[in-house]
Amino acid sequence: AVCGSAAHAAWFERTEDGIMGTRIAVDLWADDKALADLALDRVFNEMRRIDQSMSTYKPDSEVSRVNAAAAQAPVVISPELFDLLATAVEYSRITDGAFDITYASVGFMYDFRSRIKPTDKAIAAALPAVNYRFLELDKGRRTIRFARPGVRIDLGGIAKGHAVDRGIAILQGLKIEHASVTAGGDTRIIGDRKGAPWVVGIRHPDDKTKVIARIPLVDTAISTSGDYERYFDENGVRYHHIIDPASGHSASKVRSATILANTATRTDGLSKTAFVLGAEKAIEIYDRLGDVDAILVTPEGKVLYTKGLEAP
Repeated sequence: AVCGSAAHAAWFERTEDGIMGTRIAVDLWADDKALADLALDRVFNEMRRIDQSMSTYKPDSEVSRVNAAAAQAPVVISPELFDLLATAVEYSRITDGAFDITYASVGFMYDFRSRIKPTDKAIAAALPAVNYRFLELDKGRRTIRFARPGVRIDLGGIAKGHAVDRGIAILQGLKIEHASVTAGGDTRIIGDRKGAPWVVGIRHPDDKTKVIARIPLVDTAISTSGDYERYFDENGVRYHHIIDPASGHSASKVRSATILANTATRTDGLSKTAFVLGAEKAIEIYDRLGDVDAILVTPEGKVLYTKGLEAP
């Protein structure tokens, strides 16, 4: 959708489903349609490139090749993937292991669309391979090796945020100063909305037509994770895509977590923490970091805020 004519500055928007298994949306202010089309093409091409590199659903992706070979020998990887893996390990340390990309050692056995979950026996057999300390990163050789068999990684908890940041970098390189890039629940904003802040709503966990808060934003990133994104219910239990690395089961200590920080990589990577640790412990971590704020919804429906935000 294009608002305004091609002859003068206007807002331009493009949305596409299916990249990284989610909806990508870009909204930007550009001096003319030619610049807008160039910017949008470059951002969406970058999203597709990252999807091709990091998707575990693509057997020829770089991450799939790592999963197939890294338990046997060190695998040389791209600088981009190495840096993102190093960031993931950093977030594992920050969160005391609540964020752990090796959750995939168990997580690959879930199929939420087909309502498939692993048995307790299968989880118990795979769980010993879940530990971010099994990722051996050699910066000099730019390699990764898994310290034991059975380890798998999945960047689903951080790659979309990284892709959003890459999209923003492309727009900034083209001197675009007002824009929003979204991939699923991850958004990053540059500038304001030409005289007003961007307003992002946080949906109610049980009703997608309702919001629990609306937040005015300028020059920031925001990510929301919820147990309502990819899930199925069975016998009164909700099985969803945020897996507790300690148990191999869906984490359930909050219903929704919204994180604000400077980059979408950071907000995406830290938005799963509260599901594993619980709201109070997660807020302690967010407050300690100093550059992160959060809005959390507990299983009882209580809404909690970090000290940098005020409840409405």
